[in-house]
Amino acid sequence: MSISEQAAGIGALADPTRQALYEYVIAQREPVTREGAAEAVGVPVHVARFQLDRLVDLGLLEVEFRRLSGRSGPGAGRPSKLYRRTDQTITVSLPPRHFDLAGHLLARAIERAADGTPVAATLREVAYGEGDAYGARIRTDPDPAGGESRAADGDEGDAPSEDEQGELDRMRRALAGQGYEPRSVDGELVLANCPFHDLARAHTDLICGMNQAYVSGVAEGLGCRHLDARLDPDAARCCVVVRTGDPERPPVR
Repeated sequence: MSISEQAAGIGALADPTRQALYEYVIAQREPVTREGAAEAVGVPVHVARFQLDRLVDLGLLEVEFRRLSGRSGPGAGRPSKLYRRTDQTITVSLPPRHFDLAGHLLARAIERAADGTPVAATLREVAYGEGDAYGARIRTDPDPAGGESRAADGDEGDAPSEDEQGELDRMRRALAGQGYEPRSVDGELVLANCPFHDLARAHTDLICGMNQAYVSGVAEGLGCRHLDARLDPDAARCCVVVRTGDPERPPVR
């Protein structure tokens, strides 16, 4: 679900009736009927049906069908339409943050470090592998972020070769899909947003090392042999910059 779709779902709760129905449904231990929700909130059944179905369309509730009588077979009647809380977690952060990804990587690193391997080194290894898997997964997707290929936003500087530019374009689209807000400047990618910003401020060396390894892994998964993710800290943007480099150099782990 995109950020705009998540925001629309949360924004839908600004309607008092819709919010009251949502709060009633999620407070129940069992799925509820529209008639039960309508009575609890004090609105006509047709209003409850419309608003509940709207909440389903927005991904805030889910539906199941069940015969409440417990009977089956001929004469048991039609199954009732029941509403319940969705299993999907909806969070909106502007600019995008991916603390769930950071938590996943940190947890895996701690598990692997149980044998005495330093956590920081293990975290970089785990992050590289996760980035590699992401890059490989979207390698055949022409545009995972829904954007268009763009030329440099700044001065051309030392213009990259055709192969390098193609890789920069693929990398830009991939990183845009992860909330990095990459911008093509002077033949390199500057990442305007850090998805791990708050963590990076509090644990700079650990998280920035993880971030660099993750971006390097994305380049590997995409098959971008001419790109190098380097640490280039700047308070106004992400600490990682993607530049063209020696294709023979082993990836940073």
